[in-house]
Amino acid sequence: MGDLIEVRALTRFFDLGGNQFVHAVDKLSLTIGEREIVGLVGESGSGKSTLGKTILGLYDKTDGEVIYRGGVLPQKYRPTDFQQLATKMQMIFQDPYSSLNPRMTVGEIIGEGLRLHFNISESDVKEQVVDWLQKVGLQADHMSRYPHEFSGGQRQRIGIARALILEPEFVVCDEPISALDVSVQAQVVNLLGELKETMGLTLLFIAHDLSMVRYVSDRMAVMYLGSLAELGKANDVYFNPKHPYTEVLVGSNPEPDPEFEKGRVSTSIQGEIPSPVNVQSGCRFANRCPKVLGVCREKTPELVPMKGEDRLVACHLVS
Repeated sequence: MGDLIEVRALTRFFDLGGNQFVHAVDKLSLTIGEREIVGLVGESGSGKSTLGKTILGLYDKTDGEVIYRGGVLPQKYRPTDFQQLATKMQMIFQDPYSSLNPRMTVGEIIGEGLRLHFNISESDVKEQVVDWLQKVGLQADHMSRYPHEFSGGQRQRIGIARALILEPEFVVCDEPISALDVSVQAQVVNLLGELKETMGLTLLFIAHDLSMVRYVSDRMAVMYLGSLAELGKANDVYFNPKHPYTEVLVGSNPEPDPEFEKGRVSTSIQGEIPSPVNVQSGCRFANRCPKVLGVCREKTPELVPMKGEDRLVACHLVS
């Protein structure tokens, strides 16, 4: 199967005035194959959520292109663009409470897309809503309740049903498990995996937990300060990282086995992620990198293939 989504030199800056810009996403390129799950990891402030929202048109593109099935998507979406693409692309938001309208019942929330995009009867809408409630592990009588009456995990299931009832091909999952308990996280991830298989979904899965991303993803992309540091098969990136940032990111990720974790030496990342305002030239990780070279502060490394590996890395040490 070919690529469903192609991102070419995508850029999203936020203008602060006074000739200052937040470089949230900076000339980032990425492909996502049909029925593939690409996991996107990185620290808070690296631009992961902004990338997902810019791909879907929730943020206007400053520059670059997003290509869907060979067609270039608009630079700035109009209402008609959202109308046409809503049945093809959807988003599962990070906060399962604030993303749901507290004044609408669950039945109204999940069925809203059907009412907007399809000319079907109210009885058919209700039937499909009940079907999707059951698919995500909820009950038919939950239709008449409001979001505040549910737990965090249940609200996230409602958000999943709302996004997938339109049967899209591509879904951006923006940290869908970060606000949930560990046991509920596993349930939601398994649910997404099942729905991916039955519906043939293509996912961009954004998360902080690298071990969870490795479990759910086909490929893993590591993002730092608006650009990609490394991209490759999920197991390869997790167990054999090549970029120094990926190495310390994996090293700082806690292991679920308490005995293993007790004897493990954690390699926490030194310092804080720099300001994304008017980013300087050179490697963006240079000021925190334990292996920094002189060239790292002067020349920005390009994301290039590694010899003999199915891997892209942006580092002077390996490129």
